[in-house]
Amino acid sequence: MSMTNGDSRQLTEGPVIHREKDIVSKMIRIYCTKKHRNKELCEECRDLQEYAVKRLTLCKFGEEKSACAKCPVHCYKPFYRQKIKQVMRYSGPWMLLYHPIESVRHIPLPDKWRR
Repeated sequence: MSMTNGDSRQLTEGPVIHREKDIVSKMIRIYCTKKHRNKELCEECRDLQEYAVKRLTLCKFGEEKSACAKCPVHCYKPFYRQKIKQVMRYSGPWMLLYHPIESVRHIPLPDKWRR
């Protein structure tokens, strides 16, 4: 972790956060391609992606984070939370087709199955 960004929060850039950023970016890309019929991210989806990546970078749980839906701290503003839920609901099934390995890795395991 490194300290920057002027507000004294820890920036998280480890492998777990990197993977989460990659997955959320892929989900937003699928959503925008299918729903908005764009080859490149539209302004709305680019804004959502930047916001999601920033929230992950600033996640107070860092590499120990759980799935955002199970997190006790809801760091997304209500507008963005509603948008990301919409994206995830739509893109989740498509992830199995376009990114099967990432979608299987992203399925949360019960605590009793974890080390």
